[in-house]
Parts: sequence; structure tokens; C-alpha cells
Amino acid sequence: MALTIAGSDPSGGAGIQADLKTFAALGGYGCAVLTGLTAQSTTGVTRVHPVPADMVRAQLDTLFADVAVDTIKIGMTTDAAIARTVAAALRDLRAAGQTPFVVLDPVMVATSGDRLLAPDAEAVLRDELLPLADLVTPNLPEAAVLLGVEPARDGREAADQARALRALGVGYALVKGGHLDSAESVDHLAGPDVVVALAAPRVPTRNTHGTGCTLSSACAVLRPAHDGWEPAVRAAKEYLTGALRAADSLVIGGTGTTSGPWHGHGPVDHAHAPRRA
Repeated sequence: MALTIAGSDPSGGAGIQADLKTFAALGGYGCAVLTGLTAQSTTGVTRVHPVPADMVRAQLDTLFADVAVDTIKIGMTTDAAIARTVAAALRDLRAAGQTPFVVLDPVMVATSGDRLLAPDAEAVLRDELLPLADLVTPNLPEAAVLLGVEPARDGREAADQARALRALGVGYALVKGGHLDSAESVDHLAGPDVVVALAAPRVPTRNTHGTGCTLSSACAVLRPAHDGWEPAVRAAKEYLTGALRAADSLVIGGTGTTSGPWHGHGPVDHAHAPRRA
């Protein structure tokens, strides 16, 4: 059973909706705890409304009392109170003897550039949630915020930042290289002993909405079926590459439905494999 703790995206391309689609596509049963509502489309976010922290805790407590969770993906935590609440719930879960895999996707900025995390929550996410995670999956801007440095400019700096994130207490750190200007999309996975460069073809599409949510939820749902984080991450990247390649066949938002210039980012195709079949 895979749990996503994240915010919603009414357009279905990111957040809770993307996570549940990914879980299902990869054979997992998905549950969800909602941390926030967004008013969002393929062109951007117009409003974010946090779920009260006590309601987030009530969702978690009620679920954990009944359902055995194998793996957890944490996405948008919205504000400091929610981030603390999620951290406390994870600590209590482990104290009770339950040790699901935990993937933290430090959602801070949407593809459109919109802020999705209150500034006061950044320190809580770094100091309380990060040490509870088995894997953290920031993009280059998010890794820089977590470390208080400038974004990596090349693969060497990305690898160094992955090592630095591990020093903050996380088990593995996957620094995603999608923002770099290169022929391939190269992510750097830092573990206890080595940093591994994981390359995938850079798919030429503007339909990239939800890529971060999709990759992190794929890592989470695939980890119980793989012997280690590196093979799980490799399988997750393969799934995401397929979803990106199929994205242009979807007609979501302005893609293919309006004339003239369009500035949105359509979603990836989470169901690309069954859709082909």
C-alpha cells in the first residue's frame, strides 16, 4: 500500500492526483492524505489554501490505525505547521514499530514558477522532515534552497549537492538535473558510499507538468519491489521517460485546443502503458 501526503491539483497533472495515477499505473494501491488545496491549471497556480494542521493529523492517525502502509511519498506540505505535523506523525509511526519507506519531494516551486511552500516551512522541512526520509528528490533550485547555496550549474556541482544533502540526515539524495542544458537529463543519486549519475534521454516536449511529483511517487511505489534505491530510481526514471514521450498525445489545457501562442505546460501521460495496450 502506497500513501501520498500532498496537495491537490484540479488539472490532474501534479500533486495528489498525479501520485495516485502513478501508483495505479505501477501496480500499487494508493491512499492519500490531503495537505492543501490549490487553484491550478496547466498555466499556473492562482491560490493555495492549506488544510488545518489538526485535520492533517486526524487523517494520518485515522489511516495509520487501520491500514498498514508499505511506502510513503510526501509532497507539498504547504506551511510550517503541516510540515511539523507530518514529521511528528512519522516519528510516532516508527515508535509504534512501523517502518515504511519514505520519499520526500520538497515541493517549493511549481514548473510555472509559483511558490508552493511558505518560507517559514523551509527550515522545518529541512530540519525535521528530511532526517526522517529514506530518499529526497529535489530539483536544482530546491536543492539550493535546502542547502542555502546557489543552484548547481553542472553535473559535478549537482553531485556535490547530493552529497551535502545526505549530510543533513537523509538516507539517499536524488538531485534532478532537468534544469541543466544538456542532451540528456542526468540525475545524481547519492548514497552511503557513492554518487551515481543516472541518465535518461531528454524528451523534447513542453508538456512537463507534474514531472517531479510523478518521479517521486514512482520511486516510492517501486521501492518495495526492488532491492535498493538505485534500481527503484532507475525503474522510476524509465516510467517517467515513457510518460513524457506520450505526453504530446494528450490534449489537456491549451494544448491543441486554442489558436495562437500558448504558455502552459500540459501534463505527462501517467497511463501511457495501458493506453498503448
